[in-house]
Amino acid sequence: MPTTQLLSEVTGSVWEISAQPGQQLAPGDTVMVLESMKMEIPVLCEDGGTVVEILVAQGEAVAEGQPLVMVAS
Repeated sequence: MPTTQLLSEVTGSVWEISAQPGQQLAPGDTVMVLESMKMEIPVLCEDGGTVVEILVAQGEAVAEGQPLVMVAS
């Protein structure tokens, strides 16, 4: 089963985690929300799949391009 990494598009912090390992995601579902410069940026699962692993914790600082979530398609 191929896996995909969802990456951070911005430098900021993890504001909210919406998904959990084992959860089925449809295309376009929100996996988590990042906060950067007082803006909330949703991290979306573009193709759908199953959450394999959450790689960050709520409140953690993240860098642009950092892997956030592993999703199996």
